[in-house]
Amino acid sequence: MGDTGTVAIRDLEEILTHLSAHQRPGRWCMISGVALPDTVVPAATIIEDEGTTSVVTVAQAQGLGVEPDFVAAWLTLDVNSALEAVGLTAAVAEALATEGIACNVLAGYYHDHLLVPAAQAERSLSILNALGRSHKS
Repeated sequence: MGDTGTVAIRDLEEILTHLSAHQRPGRWCMISGVALPDTVVPAATIIEDEGTTSVVTVAQAQGLGVEPDFVAAWLTLDVNSALEAVGLTAAVAEALATEGIACNVLAGYYHDHLLVPAAQAERSLSILNALGRSHKS
């Protein structure tokens, strides 16, 4: 499957030691039940029994006549965690939940991505980066 030159980390403590996060530019949202024209390429797609969910920019959604329910910042965890690693999603979700921040997780092959309320992006980044720093020796 692709090779970025780094080995995916399986051990949770090691993952957390290397944890940092950054924000992808833009404001993002999830839409469903909307036929996307060829000019709109979603950043992520999830196919569910109830329909297809597409992650698009807020501007793209509004251009389709959809007013988003949840406007998000897209955060990327910079650590290359193995797909079979156990506990990263729970650790990150718990750190954010403890501070009352909603978190929707999208797992990619190389990184995990979080959609958090746009208004809480900076606070979320601070929490995630502090989580990583707290596990460094």
